[in-house]
Amino acid sequence: MGGFAAKDIPKGTKVIQYLGEKIAKEVSEKRELMQLAAAKKEPAKAKAYLFELNEIYDLDGDIPENDAKYINHSCDPNLEVDIINDEIWLFSIRNITKGEELTYDYGFDMEKHADHPCYCRTAKCIGYIVSAKDRPKLKEKLSSDKVLE
Repeated sequence: MGGFAAKDIPKGTKVIQYLGEKIAKEVSEKRELMQLAAAKKEPAKAKAYLFELNEIYDLDGDIPENDAKYINHSCDPNLEVDIINDEIWLFSIRNITKGEELTYDYGFDMEKHADHPCYCRTAKCIGYIVSAKDRPKLKEKLSSDKVLE
């Protein structure tokens, strides 16, 4: 699965809105735990479309009309997230050619990195879905962990 460009997209284009049910953080945390438990039972059915909107609310993008939920993570993405007036939008950060897979950095925190393996295989990938700012710290941690083994 994934999202692909139906036409050439110039850099700086507002590509797609991430839609979903607006939920309180407490509800989001419960859904995340349920989704992680379900993924451990049946990894092939693993899915989580929770997206941080602000300090109070998240969006649960697991709704039929949210095509943005199919856009995969990459450690070398062609889209980035911008929240405008409590709406989540994905913008192109470079020119994208027709047929190219659309990707963005999910930006997960380092603390739960083991729950989020990355398979993007880009040169910038360290094997886990963590934000670009946390990748160097995690890479160092993983290297030091191997030395201790």
